[in-house]
Amino acid sequence: MAVIQAIDATTLRAVVGELRQLLLPSRFEKAQQSDPHTVQIALRGLEACHWLELGWQAEAPRLFAIAPPLRQGDGSTLAQQLQHGLRGLALVALEQQGWERVVELGFARRPGEPIQRWLVLELMGRHSNLFLLDEQRRVIAAGRQVRSAQSRLRPIGTGDPYAPPPALAGDPPRCSEAFSDWQRRLRVLPLALGRALPDTYQGISPSLARQLTDGLEIAGLETAGLETAALEIAGLEPVGSLRDRPAGDGPTSLLELPVAALRSHHWQALFQRWQAWLAAVEADCFCFQLGGGSDYRCWQPGGAATPSSPPPPQPATAAPINRALAAYYGERLGGRRLEQRRAALRQRLEAALAREKREQERQQTLLEATADSGALQGQADALLCLGNPSREEIAAAQKLYHQARRLRRAVASIEPRLNLHRQRRAWLEASLHFLVLSDGLPSLGDLEAELDEQLTPRQGDRRRRRAAPTPQPLELRSPAGLRLQVGRNHRQNDWISLRQARRGDLWFHAQECPGSHVVLKASEADPGPSDRQAAADLAAHFSRARGNGRVPVVMVATEQLQRIAAAGPGTVRHEGGEILWGEPDRALALLNPAPPPAAPGSRRSR
Repeated sequence: MAVIQAIDATTLRAVVGELRQLLLPSRFEKAQQSDPHTVQIALRGLEACHWLELGWQAEAPRLFAIAPPLRQGDGSTLAQQLQHGLRGLALVALEQQGWERVVELGFARRPGEPIQRWLVLELMGRHSNLFLLDEQRRVIAAGRQVRSAQSRLRPIGTGDPYAPPPALAGDPPRCSEAFSDWQRRLRVLPLALGRALPDTYQGISPSLARQLTDGLEIAGLETAGLETAALEIAGLEPVGSLRDRPAGDGPTSLLELPVAALRSHHWQALFQRWQAWLAAVEADCFCFQLGGGSDYRCWQPGGAATPSSPPPPQPATAAPINRALAAYYGERLGGRRLEQRRAALRQRLEAALAREKREQERQQTLLEATADSGALQGQADALLCLGNPSREEIAAAQKLYHQARRLRRAVASIEPRLNLHRQRRAWLEASLHFLVLSDGLPSLGDLEAELDEQLTPRQGDRRRRRAAPTPQPLELRSPAGLRLQVGRNHRQNDWISLRQARRGDLWFHAQECPGSHVVLKASEADPGPSDRQAAADLAAHFSRARGNGRVPVVMVATEQLQRIAAAGPGTVRHEGGEILWGEPDRALALLNPAPPPAAPGSRRSR
């Protein structure tokens, strides 16, 4: 999974600055908990109702304004505690002290009155947390309780007095600091620049350090002019030049160089960036920009932001940095949740597939054992064919006859069970393929619902199926303009092949391979060879054999399809059919059609 950039002290200042304009004052209306590490609260101002998202997830602690979310999780214990503790109060204070990544939201009956509740959000990686405090700053509720076994330095839980995090190490950055003093502080210890910056000054995150050095190249820097001792401490060989090192060996950025190895032009360029950053922070002149040494940054390194040039006024409802951060974290956290749900669903499918495989092998072993019925019958016949069989021989023959009959009767019950396990294995293998094709939470939700329905059947299944939303298969157009329907899960396959198909429609599926059903709506017009070939290419592309150059595809009239009783949705059988050869790569032209050519003399808009 891709690493998500953390909100550092600079970004937090930009966020808090916008939120002050947006929310102070505003009255608390509602709280809901969307997941175990995220709370969303609604605050109504004079013009509109605004939502805040407060997250203390270790990978992405965050605070920003969001669009009105779906109603979810408002019945959680933490949401109820916030609802009860903040009811009737207004947000009157929004504070961030120094370079701390701690934000305190103060609530009172009305502006100017004493604060009765504090909502404290700590955005500190795996130590992130959320606290609701009373007027004496005792903990009423917490996002997570921190026991003494988890932290000997700062255990804190419900009922305890709130203790702030330990003070930051290093000195606070200042715009008034001279270049010589700033350089001397950074060169006190022979460390790499990437370590010297956060060790010396507060508020320097790894992403900010990359932003400060973005574009400052070290190419062509000769080691002959560097201090040998500093290079040895940093683990570099003071031999030759950096450009003579093999690719991937030695420092690749300014942050990896020891501070004693930096040249004067590096120090000057870095100090200019440093001053531009501090000027933007002190003037509250922030702007969101993607890239620049990290995923995003909230200040302009060009030096345009200075205390003498304040930012242009923004309307109270704008909050552009909050909106940009909400989009950034929404996309990445959504992608992470998608991958987590996909991994969990894959685990469930593979476990179910392994169970079906074991049961199929067990039934196959029992079926093979029934082949001994003939031998047992022969042994019994031989005993009774003796000239004068004894009572014991007759009893043994009767016992052998009984065992042979039991084995023959077992065949009638074992074979249906064996066929059922084969069908369920094929259904689960197709589900694994559809999981690969899934491209969003809705398609994953459909697969999860299908799996729940197959593995944990409950009463009222027909009523639940009737209440399910109408499947939305992929619809395309063939070269002649005929409709092509592609099922991307079992319900969509069942919908297009058995429920929506009309006499004359053609059904396509990769031969002996899990994949999507493709239906060419030939009932609407006579298809040509190119239309049938396009359908075959789509069936090959959406099959598990899509990595092959050519895939055999079965074409059958939809009226010849038959639903298999007691099998999962989308499971059909047929007789006969015509074999076409589909090329998966050729289907890309249908999935991503080229834009129409621009008319002569027209101007393309940007």
